[in-house]
Amino acid sequence: MLETPGKNRTAGQPPVQQSPVYLGIRSAILGHSVTPGTKLPEDELGDIYSVSRTVVRAALQALALDHLVTLEQNRGAFVAKPTRLEAREVFEARSLLEPKVAAMAAEIAKPADIALLERHMEEEHAAVAAGKDGEAVHLSGQFHVAIAEIANHSIYTDFVRRLCSRSSLIVALYWRRRDTICEHHAHHELVKAIAQHKPKDAAELMVSHIVDLFSGLDLSEREPVGKRLSDILKG
Repeated sequence: MLETPGKNRTAGQPPVQQSPVYLGIRSAILGHSVTPGTKLPEDELGDIYSVSRTVVRAALQALALDHLVTLEQNRGAFVAKPTRLEAREVFEARSLLEPKVAAMAAEIAKPADIALLERHMEEEHAAVAAGKDGEAVHLSGQFHVAIAEIANHSIYTDFVRRLCSRSSLIVALYWRRRDTICEHHAHHELVKAIAQHKPKDAAELMVSHIVDLFSGLDLSEREPVGKRLSDILKG
């Protein structure tokens, strides 16, 4: 059974999610540098980042928990390859759950919660402006998780976090319109409805936003990038 990454780390040691290996591979996946199904050999990654295979394995396990990597017994790690059916099911689940969560958040949000959401939007917009599309996708998912945390329902928050991890990869790999990853207006209106304690408006806006996200995807097959893994991750 795989050990949860970072669970038993030494005091003062940074979590695996802050390691160059984890951040570098995540950025490459969400930034379209590596395609779905690409093999991620532990020894090659160890050479690229000048770390042990143990460090690489911990990063790959963390990425697997984020649904960005799949770990196959006796075969190794691969960039996850969401199917059309999985993409549809993930967004269907989000469209059922997240409007409820947004409405709950609108009922109890405090000024500090709204300030947090606004900071999330600022960071996302800055990433888009800098051309860091992969990071913008990740931040967009974190924005939705933040709304769930404001709703203060631990089970819903856990589901939203898992769904957003899955859909971040799906959006990063398959968006066909750049505005899929820079929904400035959609997020702004959501925050406005939550700040004004309008649960019905928040729920309706969330449905519309998720439907628009899904409509911006192109789930057709992508051609392999054709570069060596070392060139991609060191570039």
